[in-house]
Amino acid sequence: MTVAAGIGYALIALGPSLSLFVAVISKKPFLILTVLSSTLLWLISLIVLSGVWRAFLPLKSTAWWPYAILIITSVGFQEGLRVIFWKVYKRLEDMLDAFADRVGRPRLFLTDKMQIALAGGLGHGVAHAVFFCLSLLTPAFGPATFFVDRCSQVPFFLVSAIIALAFVTIHTFSMVIAFNGYADGNKVDQYFVPAVHLVAAMMTLINFATGGCLVGIPLIYIMASLTLIHCGKMVWKRLTEDRSRPGNS
Repeated sequence: MTVAAGIGYALIALGPSLSLFVAVISKKPFLILTVLSSTLLWLISLIVLSGVWRAFLPLKSTAWWPYAILIITSVGFQEGLRVIFWKVYKRLEDMLDAFADRVGRPRLFLTDKMQIALAGGLGHGVAHAVFFCLSLLTPAFGPATFFVDRCSQVPFFLVSAIIALAFVTIHTFSMVIAFNGYADGNKVDQYFVPAVHLVAAMMTLINFATGGCLVGIPLIYIMASLTLIHCGKMVWKRLTEDRSRPGNS
């Protein structure tokens, strides 16, 4: 392959995130700080997970269940960390609202809160792409490409980039859903996020089957689409309700 191909794989994984960053996040310094903080937090979490599992790798068993256990524990750890991330954010939000009251400024609007959640989710997605895709792309800049026997139809680097894009989408918009669920006590949103995360992660195991990438990737993108649809409906509903309140029209 060439440098152009390597850059292309990177843009497949992170191109939409870059567009979202330029269009929305880059306009507000606080959102930039949120993205950077979130990315660092999730990268550290993934490094911690990899350090814990390093003692058991490589898995000598050819069965799928040891990998399923790895995925379940990893998703559980990250979802627990998401709750902690929310609680830290909530304390920060209360501090910002209290400061706004003291200086006679308006409190955070609903759109501000959603953008903060979006920035936090984008950081999670970028960390996933860096860890699971960009870190593997160095050989892609060389003179050849790489295929695996169980997915010989598609280059390994392309499969990695496509799957990374799906998870970036899931993580980015799941954070908006999760923050709404925590704020409103909405159990549906609270359970939707870890359920989608776990199901999408488990679907990657399909890649172990011969030709499994041709089945697993579309299924992962179905989960990404469900996340986008649910997030869109939730945001539309919240904004509509917010506009209908007295004083917000």
